[in-house]
Amino acid sequence: MIAAAPPGVTAIHARSWRRGIAHSLRAALDALEPNMEVDAVCIGLADQPLVASEAYRRLAEAHGGGATLAAATYGGQRANPVLIARSLWGEARSLSGDVGARALMERHAVVEVDCTDAGSPADVDTLDDLRALEASSIRPDIRKDGDADH
Repeated sequence: MIAAAPPGVTAIHARSWRRGIAHSLRAALDALEPNMEVDAVCIGLADQPLVASEAYRRLAEAHGGGATLAAATYGGQRANPVLIARSLWGEARSLSGDVGARALMERHAVVEVDCTDAGSPADVDTLDDLRALEASSIRPDIRKDGDADH
């Protein structure tokens, strides 16, 4: 999978991924830590392919407006991606197991960013989920007739 990353993209292998999402989050933060120009990270999940890049842009804008923890919302419900400012990375690194940014949200103010029109946070966990996605009309980049939405 790492070999599939386009030029300019750094893929990080989370060797302890089986120990839960906290370990994948820690691997990402550890990789970014030396780059002091990075003052926040947006975390998304690979099994949510319909989240549009616009959702990430909106979270970055919220950070530019002062947010240290921000979550995309879809129809008023929090989902991914989530933005975590550098000031929270130490606390995020202390998480373990299958605990992610949701634990931070229990302890810190969260700026909710409406992304209802920026894709869908639908999970694709199984082959049946993928088939249903391919058959659906919720894909933001392809209309039912197959023409690109550009």
